[in-house]
Amino acid sequence: MSDAPLTRSWRPSPLMVRILSAFVILALVIGLVLVGIYGVYALVLLLGGLALYEFNALSDKMGSRAPAWLLFPLGVFFAFSGTALKQVDVTLVLALALVGGLGAFLFLPGQRQGLSRWAMGLAGALYIGMPFNFYLLLYTSKPNGLVWTLFTIFAVVASDAAALLVGSRVGRHPFFATISPRKTVEGAIAGVAGAVIVMVIGVSVVLGINPLHAIALGFLVGTSAQVGYLVESHMKRIADVKDSSHLIPGHGGVLDRIDSILFPPILVYLYVTVFHLL
Repeated sequence: MSDAPLTRSWRPSPLMVRILSAFVILALVIGLVLVGIYGVYALVLLLGGLALYEFNALSDKMGSRAPAWLLFPLGVFFAFSGTALKQVDVTLVLALALVGGLGAFLFLPGQRQGLSRWAMGLAGALYIGMPFNFYLLLYTSKPNGLVWTLFTIFAVVASDAAALLVGSRVGRHPFFATISPRKTVEGAIAGVAGAVIVMVIGVSVVLGINPLHAIALGFLVGTSAQVGYLVESHMKRIADVKDSSHLIPGHGGVLDRIDSILFPPILVYLYVTVFHLL
């Protein structure tokens, strides 16, 4: 009986909960990635679909609800536009989205919001779909696509954990306080440093590429990961909500967990393509 109060009083700290949830998601991601291309496709459909669902609800609270009939098909197309659907002309799809999408609002209810709703649907599809497209482009690149994909994800996780750990312990100077009051300069610097360390290990040690490229890539990953976090935080500010959803009990939504991994693959792929590192 004497141990009961102690048992009831113990609760994991928010930091521990965030880190543990990150590792659970990371394990799921790595597991499906290692299955092969169909596991990766399944992962994209799962995470992308849930993220689009959350964005759909979030857009309503931001003032212009994205039409599901435009958001979901375009989001899926953009996600697979460089791989499974690469034979479908992007220009043609955008032209149909322009003419058909805007034309539909001549007949649908809420005509006065037609343009803003169409724009929100296109923006949401790009925001969520294109990052997954670049993950797939990285993953399918030969001969080291898997390594590039995994270390990009590892670097983001390390950046997020380092920023949270240092920011919560020694952070003193606010960083974008109007968007994320808990974000600090110290945490942001630690986040970039964490990404650099992981990319040095992955790019320089594992792949044997010049350490200067590894440092540059780590900086790009660490910076873009935090930009992604701030962008989603800004959307939640506009929508006046704490979390994108409650799909993950006690942890918020899928967008809250993948916000920082959305932008890094774009910069990594562009960098390694320009410098012929793939």
